Amino acid sequence: MLDHPMVSSTQQVDRRVVALWRLQRTVRLCLFVTPLGLIGGFLVGQNTSATLGMLFGVAFISFHALMVLVWPPLEYRNLRYTVREEDLMVESGVLFHRWSCIPFTRIQHVDTRQGPMERLFGLQRLAVYTAAGMHADGSIPGLHTDVAAALRDDLSRRGGDDGV
Repeated sequence: MLDHPMVSSTQQVDRRVVALWRLQRTVRLCLFVTPLGLIGGFLVGQNTSATLGMLFGVAFISFHALMVLVWPPLEYRNLRYTVREEDLMVESGVLFHRWSCIPFTRIQHVDTRQGPMERLFGLQRLAVYTAAGMHADGSIPGLHTDVAAALRDDLSRRGGDDGV
């Protein structure tokens, strides 16, 4: 699949990542956003009126609940990657689009990561590190485990020198 050094076409991540992102957002909504909305609504109600406090809390929680449904498909639509002749290009972003080109000669190492929720969906995240940074310079979430492993191995083979 990625074993040849030819230019590949632009690829999108696995469609199941939308369900994964919705699940992750739902957990955040339940564990963090709802309590914050309730506390914030109570505090606003203490300083103004109970009705205004309740409206604030309901609006805050409702906005985040709507984002559980709306945001993941937008992220999916704008996330793609291309293994080109000399580099890996990753496009992402909904409001602010980002294009990252990582030359193969700069790749230090490549990791795949899988948390418990990703494991449920059979997905992994690919992280590409260069010599320039301590954090991943390129990250591709939502890859099928087989695709992530093949891409990790391919990019590792194409990677740069060891700095010696």
